[in-house]
Amino acid sequence: MLLAINCNNTNIKFGVVDGDRIVGECRQHTSAMRTADEHAVWLFQLMAMEGIDPKSITDAIVASVVPNANFNLRRLCSRYFDCEPMFLGDPNVVYGIQVKGQGAGADRICNTVGASLLFPRTPVLVVDFGTSTNFDVVSAHGDFVGGALAPGIEISLDALAARAAQLRKVELVEPRSPIGKNTVEALQSGILYGFAAQVDGMVRRLSAELAPDAPGDVAVIATGGLAPLVIEHCETVTRYEPDLTLLGLRLVFDRNH
Repeated sequence: MLLAINCNNTNIKFGVVDGDRIVGECRQHTSAMRTADEHAVWLFQLMAMEGIDPKSITDAIVASVVPNANFNLRRLCSRYFDCEPMFLGDPNVVYGIQVKGQGAGADRICNTVGASLLFPRTPVLVVDFGTSTNFDVVSAHGDFVGGALAPGIEISLDALAARAAQLRKVELVEPRSPIGKNTVEALQSGILYGFAAQVDGMVRRLSAELAPDAPGDVAVIATGGLAPLVIEHCETVTRYEPDLTLLGLRLVFDRNH
């Protein structure tokens, strides 16, 4: 089986893939200081709870946007799973897509690969709700052609609470009404409905640029840990795919073997 690791700025997601099925997954907070031994103790306990034998892991692939965490993730794979992991970004890794432009993170490449499988020969926008909100633009040929980045939901809420003396962090749930009757509901309304409106506005603008003759034909995939908070209030999201990045990792691994 394959251990697929997606290391982002906020969380590290571990997925165990058997063929084309994800048979187990878990998250932990990203820390570049966490050792391979600490990763292993935590991960082995959760794998045991899922009934997964660590000895069944034969290969590993890693997408990381946190370079300082890579040493211990590599050591985790080599020491505890007896395999050398494939890292996206290594010169010999084949993606099976073209990456047009510079600076695309490993997670955005994985999202593109997964989107091109779910919607072949279709232009796609991937909205990834994470530390930042990423809008990844995928051509009908399955290539990454660019996108847009915006501050994420939690970053925005943290900044507002830090900079405004009478505002604080609130639970991210839907308020009784878009018109907040108190400070908590006003913050909840602004965050949830404001981000939903941002997504719809960006999707419409990017779709018009990507497919000017038929912007309505552009598929829109939402992913990321914070997506469920917002997408039910969005008008433009076609599909919610929480495991899109792991799907892309599995496909990249297959294309290199």
